[in-house]
Amino acid sequence: MSVEAVTPETRSPVGELLERSNRLGADPRNTNYAGGNTSAKGTGIDPVTGTPVELLWVKGSGGDLGTLTEAGLAVLRLDRLRSLVDVYPGVEREDEMVAAFDYCLHGRGGAAPSIDTAMHGLIDASHVDHLHPDSGIALATAADGGELTRRCFGDRVAWVDWRRPGFQLGLDMAEIRRAHPEAIGAILGGHGITAWGDTSAECEARSLEIIRTAERFIEENGRPEPFGAPIPGYEPLPEEERHARAAAILPLVRGLASTDRPQVGHYTDSEVVLDFVGRAEHMRLAALGTSCPDHFLRTKVRPMVLDLPPTADLADVHARLRELHAAYREDYAAYYTRNATPDSPPMRGADPAIVLVPGVGMFSFGTNKQTARVAGEFYVNAINVMRGAEAISTYAPIDEREKFRIEY
Repeated sequence: MSVEAVTPETRSPVGELLERSNRLGADPRNTNYAGGNTSAKGTGIDPVTGTPVELLWVKGSGGDLGTLTEAGLAVLRLDRLRSLVDVYPGVEREDEMVAAFDYCLHGRGGAAPSIDTAMHGLIDASHVDHLHPDSGIALATAADGGELTRRCFGDRVAWVDWRRPGFQLGLDMAEIRRAHPEAIGAILGGHGITAWGDTSAECEARSLEIIRTAERFIEENGRPEPFGAPIPGYEPLPEEERHARAAAILPLVRGLASTDRPQVGHYTDSEVVLDFVGRAEHMRLAALGTSCPDHFLRTKVRPMVLDLPPTADLADVHARLRELHAAYREDYAAYYTRNATPDSPPMRGADPAIVLVPGVGMFSFGTNKQTARVAGEFYVNAINVMRGAEAISTYAPIDEREKFRIEY
């Protein structure tokens, strides 16, 4: 009995997709935890008719690229997914399109399709990566991101103005692909990057080219101190003192962050965080909030920031944290009231998910240990994005209204 050799042309698109996803997700420079999605198109067999059918395999909702397995893929029939173009009712009814993906599933369908499924299915390429790298989002959130993208990439990477994730973004990305055949991908304003290729290897190489080229561009063209000068008296405490101060603050902060529902706390004193909270621009930038949907869905729109030096009397620190927490809750309730519509879900917890303390570090909160840690990781990503955007331009995240529409 002869055995056919397995070549790149005969390998399963699923196997290639998983290997590519795991490689990309293993490097935090490429995308944040559980952020982004990847896909492959190919041919499968209809379980009812036994005839070939075109399929899309795409990372399902909530999965992580670094640990993705076949069980984490949604599997859809491309003919049905593409037929949704003819019945798309418009951006005001995007949620209906996510629900419609369930009627496009192949066989048992695998994981639940994510909101980015349309982009993967409608772009005319066999393999597509949508990622959230810090360098790419830095360009995406720069005030003149379109011009910077042209300077950085020329015609090789397209610029797409902010679009809320959903079916309309998929339609627009498909048109970008058609209109710019020379492009290997796009920077999505306020959001991230997308790359495509005829093969899995080509798609991965293009994703990495966009990410690394953006990194070099920022490094070579950026200002040396994008967060401004150090604030006297806001220098990091020595490690032992820093950890002692964190231990004295955390019980109070966790209690405040648990006003609406119990929360688990996580502490981070990485160099990235300590540098940010010790610089002149940190209050301005923190108030602007994060931009990438993956960021603010986990960190809330903006953090709570202590405005006292790390050597302040502990009793004063505790009193100020209580004042800031009360103000934060009022601000969040006002944010909800300004933006809610009659069909918006009820307001969710008004407590901060991120608390920044100069000279000490960052406390992040979630319903369990993992979500608390991941919230902190996402805010570190947000700091890196702000640094990159401020180095080459001015940080300009998406507006509050758009953040609310995604959060709710």
